[in-house]
Amino acid sequence: MSEEVRKWLIDIGEAIENIDVHLGRKRDFSLYQANITIRRAVERELEIIGEATNRVLKVDNTIGITDARRIIDLRNRVIHAYDAVDDVIVWGVILKNLPALKQEIRDLLAVD
Repeated sequence: MSEEVRKWLIDIGEAIENIDVHLGRKRDFSLYQANITIRRAVERELEIIGEATNRVLKVDNTIGITDARRIIDLRNRVIHAYDAVDDVIVWGVILKNLPALKQEIRDLLAVD
């Protein structure tokens, strides 16, 4: 794996960790929805995850990131359709998808 790809994978891992920091390690949808600062911070981290995923796949499409297209699509929605971001969908990503992605990134980085 190239250093460039490794850096982007690290960026994805750090963005996931930052989401935990923004949420205070809590998983309370009502707190998330009530705090625009937290929502915007999480959305920014999702943008980073999506952009880094896109860059990885452009350089090396053999890197297996599950649901990569959906990750990139979410990034595009947050950036380009910011007024149509659904908090429920973002919350579902936080709960269901990020833990698996976090482990997948760790595994990819451990292989190299």
